[in-house]
Amino acid sequence: MVQQHKTLEERIKAKAAELGFADAGIARADAAPRSGERLREWLAEGKHGSMIWMEERAHHRESPAGLWPEVRSVIALGMSYAPAADPLALAGEGERGRISVYAQGADYHDVVKRALKALGRWLVEQSSADIKVFVDTAPVMEKPLAEAAGLGWQGKHTNLVSRTHGSWLFLGAIYSTLDLQPDAPGEETCGSCTACQSACPTDAFPAPFRLDARRCISYLTIEHKGPIPAEFREAIGNRIYGCDDCLAVCPWNKFASAAQANLAFAPRAELAAPQLADLLALDDTGFRQVFAGSPIKRIGRDRMVRNCLIAAGNSGSAALVGPVRALLDDPDEVVRDAAEWALARLPNVC
Repeated sequence: MVQQHKTLEERIKAKAAELGFADAGIARADAAPRSGERLREWLAEGKHGSMIWMEERAHHRESPAGLWPEVRSVIALGMSYAPAADPLALAGEGERGRISVYAQGADYHDVVKRALKALGRWLVEQSSADIKVFVDTAPVMEKPLAEAAGLGWQGKHTNLVSRTHGSWLFLGAIYSTLDLQPDAPGEETCGSCTACQSACPTDAFPAPFRLDARRCISYLTIEHKGPIPAEFREAIGNRIYGCDDCLAVCPWNKFASAAQANLAFAPRAELAAPQLADLLALDDTGFRQVFAGSPIKRIGRDRMVRNCLIAAGNSGSAALVGPVRALLDDPDEVVRDAAEWALARLPNVC
């Protein structure tokens, strides 16, 4: 029996699966024409907060051709990090910090980039095409491109939603000079559901499919460098790095399975439910040791301790008074501010 030859597109997807990607799709380079317009509107409204790099390279983000004029096709890829445990389980445990699911294991930048490069090398060997690979840090609109390639759709929380992987996909992209056959785009299937918007503790969604990053806990705890605005501190609760609430409540997650997740993203024991007291005691060296190999390392010790102080202030725990008080004289002004705020909210312990 003669075996049918697979198309290059089929072989690309098979190789992607072999390399650990849960999903792959193909789009024309011009398949998301409205993404540039939406980006410009979002920036004009100032909803990107202090993420100045979004402005500085907006002309590259607006379309794949804006970054690389020779691109003809985009291969969009998703790697699952679906959690086995409930991401909201620690909500009531004030002495422990909540770290976003995506940051509890290995740094996704490294894991996804490694697989993208391997797929890219294979594709060059198969076709002699020119390629470029991107994950997160490059000026690429991964979510609109993933939607255009059929991986899912951008939900009302603005993140990608997949019918089979829910809201738990890391995205990457390969730009290619090949004219590949595109897949059908994803279709928005949120319907009348508003679970993600209702779950947001800081009302970061002014409208469906619209995010005001300045109100988002992920932005405030990761990207924002100064003091966290007082109006959001209580709502942050015990979240010390990111927030999963809008993702975790999405009904489409019922189809996601932790068995499909890349094992590299399995939570490290020390990051799954860390004690705030331990994190508050970290100096720079200790911070680098604890968060080696984690995406958390990029925010640095001072920002992490700031976040932990906000969580401590929300805990009501007398056991945290000592660790908080020890930071009143910290060299960092933002840490000192957070320590003063936290101590004023904790029980008065002599």
